[in-house]
Amino acid sequence: MANQPLVLSAPPPSALSVFNADAPYLPEVLLVDLLLRHFLRFGDIPLVEISRRVGLSRLRVETSLTQMRALHYLKVSRCGDIEGDVSFVLTDLGRVQATAAFEKCQYVGPAPVSLDEYVCMVHNQSMRLDATTALQLKDALGDLVLDEDLLPSLGGALNSGKAIYLYGASGSGKTYLAEHLARTLKGFIRIPYAIHVDGEIIQVFDPRIHHVKAPETERRSLSRDTALDGRWVLTQRPVVMTGGELTLQLLELEYDVLSRIYVAPPQMKANNGIFVVDDLGRQRMSPHDLLNRWIVPLDRHVDYLSLHTGATFEIPFDVTVIFSSNLTPDELTDPAFARRLGYKIAIKALSKNAYLEVIAQTCKRVGAEFDQHAIDHMVEHLHPSYQQDYLPCIPYDVISKIRDRALYLGQEVHLTPDLIEWAWQMYFGPGDPARIKAAQTPETEKERK
Repeated sequence: MANQPLVLSAPPPSALSVFNADAPYLPEVLLVDLLLRHFLRFGDIPLVEISRRVGLSRLRVETSLTQMRALHYLKVSRCGDIEGDVSFVLTDLGRVQATAAFEKCQYVGPAPVSLDEYVCMVHNQSMRLDATTALQLKDALGDLVLDEDLLPSLGGALNSGKAIYLYGASGSGKTYLAEHLARTLKGFIRIPYAIHVDGEIIQVFDPRIHHVKAPETERRSLSRDTALDGRWVLTQRPVVMTGGELTLQLLELEYDVLSRIYVAPPQMKANNGIFVVDDLGRQRMSPHDLLNRWIVPLDRHVDYLSLHTGATFEIPFDVTVIFSSNLTPDELTDPAFARRLGYKIAIKALSKNAYLEVIAQTCKRVGAEFDQHAIDHMVEHLHPSYQQDYLPCIPYDVISKIRDRALYLGQEVHLTPDLIEWAWQMYFGPGDPARIKAAQTPETEKERK
């Protein structure tokens, strides 16, 4: 039993209030160390300002500052005429203690929330509390050309809480579709700047992922409300996209031995949002390894992370995971893993009419007039000659090359069969002449029709 890791568990969400700006779950020693680091870094700080910096109520901060003055860590540097207009600065002893606090941890920011509060918040703002409707999905897809029969499957998948596996040929639009599905996320959520677990601090807020609704100063200028607890930041629901760079190590806590601060892994930053794993199968780990790491999170919606001390703790896995891959489900993994993928949706080549619609959108996008003769050459000649499916990536990849050429020559963008042929070969290469000739024989043409 002595060798078993310590598992830290959180109480059920109903056991806690969501907001608590006075932070009763923040250990006093942790708050004092945090205040010491603030004073060492910024020097003379007024009471109101230090309260704003650590995101706690003035009453809560005053309690700790009084204790720090009694220990001779702080002294009053200035006292104004009105109540609360007072500034503090470190004493010589306080500077020694602050230096020691920096050696333990270099985090200087808003006070971290407890693991209990974080768990409660994630549960209370879960995406599964608000269903995605047909109207929301169509609005998110915008002008994306998609088989209408796919919509109920996509909508049901988003509401299921299960992983979504999009598979199909390269260029079929899987990644583009995943990006549009992320647009179904509505509303704002609260992300903690950091959490504290077993005396350690884990940074959660990431400005690259969590897009803030309003400047902090603007929100704090409003009347005091528990929803404006400064330890949390109001952001859009997060979308995390990863590709070939994803490794098993990235899915664990990142510990900086110099700053002694942990950084939350991407799936934790994506809580209450969407996590897209693009090009599954091209990572430096096998799909089997990834799904083996996530077999519990995908099934039970909880994840387990470990500190360098050996302590392990549980966090919510309130994430809609969207996998995009060229691999079919049968090629991917065994049935036990496939079952946990939830919705497996094939993204196929477009119909001819849908493909022509994509071409029309592309012409508008690059500023080229839709030329029926040139487009017929592409659709009726080049596609069958190269035995190429109507993939949605092709129109822009081909026609944009004509735009690029026109910009170089200082000409307007015009489509002609010859230019379409030139751009096609720039994209696909010359192809196999024998195969192309065979595809152009009357027998093959008749069979195709």
